[in-house]
Parts: sequence; structure tokens; C-alpha cells
Amino acid sequence: MQIPLQITFRDMEPSDAVEARIREKAGKLEQFYDQIMSCRVMVESPHGHHHQGTLYQVRIDLGVPDGELVVTHEHHHKDHAHEDVYVAIRDAFDAMKRQLEDYARKRRGKVKQHETPAGGHVISLHPEEGYGKIETPDGRVIYFHRNSVLKNAFDRLEIGSEVRFAEETGERGPQASSVTLVGKHHVVD
Repeated sequence: MQIPLQITFRDMEPSDAVEARIREKAGKLEQFYDQIMSCRVMVESPHGHHHQGTLYQVRIDLGVPDGELVVTHEHHHKDHAHEDVYVAIRDAFDAMKRQLEDYARKRRGKVKQHETPAGGHVISLHPEEGYGKIETPDGRVIYFHRNSVLKNAFDRLEIGSEVRFAEETGERGPQASSVTLVGKHHVVD
């Protein structure tokens, strides 16, 4: 799995088996949209809700190029299936998968094709994960990967650096390719 994943257990003991299942489910989300930038999952077993056993709640926060997708899968008193933590996790990830597919479909529909190189400036950089975001003059936010930056200039980019790029439209949304750093004043040696 390429996306940064953070797993939190609340009001329950951490479990390697549960964590492994979450990692597996999170990894599968990348099949539906490959520009996921972060994934935070919280599994909670709140105190005081022991009518028929422990009812688990699962929350997923997924960072995507222009925002965040959130699924909060809480138990329902009649839904005893969520007494099984694996069922609660499955249901939460199924809901996120549907949300992610809708998001990807909408992103594909909104993407404009550019014949000439587009310009913009870098608004975020994540060197550890190897990606960043560019904002265009019309306010769109475009994801780029370290490998898309020409002349090995990724490590010289800074917030505010002016860049030119070609915008690609894949089945998973817009992405900058052939990113070129503009102007010598942004280069840091």
C-alpha cells in the first residue's frame, strides 16, 4: 500500500489481526482511486453500550487531492452484526469505496484538457511520501508525484514555487506530469 495509513483504537485493546484487516481494506481502496493522499481509521468500542455485547464504531478519513472523504459507521441498537469488529470494518470500507467511486467519477467529469502546458504554484509538499499539489490560476488543485518532476527537481521545490506542467486525465482524475520548475529564484542548492 502506498498511502500513509494511521490506525487508532479507542476504548479497546489494539489488535494485530484487526490492524492487518484494516491495512488490507485500505490497500484495496487504491484500486478505485490512485490519488489517495492519507487514510486515518479509528475503531472504537464506546463504554456504556453493552445491550447485547460490544458494538463497534469505525470512522475513516480519506485525504484526496481537493479535500477529505469521511465515513462514520456507527452501530445501531438493532444492528447486532456490528458486535463483530470485522463486520463493522467491512461495512465502513464498503461505504468508503462507494463514496470514493462517486468522487472519482465526479473528478473525471470536471477535468479540463489543456493543449499547452499549464502553470501554477506549489501549495503543498510531502517529501516523505513523494507527492505534492499545485494550484492553478483558476483555483483548481492538481496532484503531482515526485516522478513527474523533470530534472530531478522535486527536492528543490518549495511552497510557492512556480511550475509548468502537462495535465493528464486518467480514469482516476487529473494529475500533473512533466512538472518543470520555473525561474532560477526558486532553486535552492
